[in-house]
Amino acid sequence: MAKMKTMEDLFVDELKDLYDAEKQIVKALPKMMKAATSEELKSAFEEHLEVTKNQVQRLEEIFGKLDVTPKGKKCHGMQGLLEEGEELIEKEDPSPLLDAGLIAAAQKVEHYEMAGYGTAPTFAQMLGHKEAAQLLEETLNEEKETDEKLTDLAESVINEEAMETSETE
Repeated sequence: MAKMKTMEDLFVDELKDLYDAEKQIVKALPKMMKAATSEELKSAFEEHLEVTKNQVQRLEEIFGKLDVTPKGKKCHGMQGLLEEGEELIEKEDPSPLLDAGLIAAAQKVEHYEMAGYGTAPTFAQMLGHKEAAQLLEETLNEEKETDEKLTDLAESVINEEAMETSETE
């Protein structure tokens, strides 16, 4: 990879990282849906899959406006987070305990995304890419909403069920 020389280079690099991260999430969410035992959690993952597909399209729109190819960068951070989630699925039997673990894994993913989408709109704004900044801000808000929904789900139902089932074993 060529060295970055400008703020624009850094911005594009950040976008490519986010793009690869989102593409990895699109592949991982169906596995998480399948592993979840809670219908509410399955539904939350399904809803986030649709939101994530829209986020990929949003990034592709930004790349089109910047006249840049979105490919060319592997998001190793996201890869690691998703691998941790896959390890959890492989070693745990389907249960409320696994559901609680899946929420924790999903929230790590959300927080990684919020960090990237927190930075990218600022870069876009500085560089005069106002429309890109708005689109990225929209995605940041969606990531925050998903994180809040997962927290609500964990605190209202899943964690309690996980506690009850782990006490009976």
